[in-house]
Amino acid sequence: MILECTECHTRYLVPDASIGADGRTVRCASCKHSWFQAGVPVLDLVARAEHVPPVLVPAPTAPQPQSQSFRAEPPPEIAPPGSYPDYDAFAHEPPFRPRRNPARRWTMAAFAAGTAMLAGVGGLLYSDAPGFAGDLFRPVAPTPLKLVSKPVDRHTFNGNEIFAVSGTVLNPTDTRQAVPDIRADLRDAQKRIVFSWMIRPETTTLAPKAQIQFNSAKIDVPVNAQELVLSFSGEVAS
Repeated sequence: MILECTECHTRYLVPDASIGADGRTVRCASCKHSWFQAGVPVLDLVARAEHVPPVLVPAPTAPQPQSQSFRAEPPPEIAPPGSYPDYDAFAHEPPFRPRRNPARRWTMAAFAAGTAMLAGVGGLLYSDAPGFAGDLFRPVAPTPLKLVSKPVDRHTFNGNEIFAVSGTVLNPTDTRQAVPDIRADLRDAQKRIVFSWMIRPETTTLAPKAQIQFNSAKIDVPVNAQELVLSFSGEVAS
């Protein structure tokens, strides 16, 4: 029988027995399109088998140009029925490439960035890094500055209870010193911290033997606050 591809219309000469009475799935060798080819009735196969004429071999002649309507193509690929259940005639083929998963690329990029960050942190931890990095991973050295606080002024103003703190920062050394922030902790009778805040001094450095004043006030401080403890930022308050 003669088969014709329904997509590119390439024609093939195929023995009836290759298709059989039940038919089977075939695929075009030219464009890779597959389709189900119906079979030949059993009676027709028997009749053709009983009345097969003798095959006459013609004498060799000069090659004739082939007709454009029937091209000499390799036979189609015959496969058992159901061999290509997932075949897609419109699927990508070279030189096209399958689509990449953008979520996977972002995940890989985030993993690489995290690995590089951890490596950088490890390098800073095990090296003598100067500047900000070095200060970030080293303990804060205690400052030689001294704190002298005045008595707490606790009063009411316009219906709000005011908790005012003031004092002096002293530099007893002969060199200029950096002035850190001041931490104010209020503790109850059991020495537990019930309220805290930071006080920013008016200057960031203090000349040798010099001193500066600081003041701060808060409202609605817990009533069970009984003790004020001042310390420089980074130091452990006793």
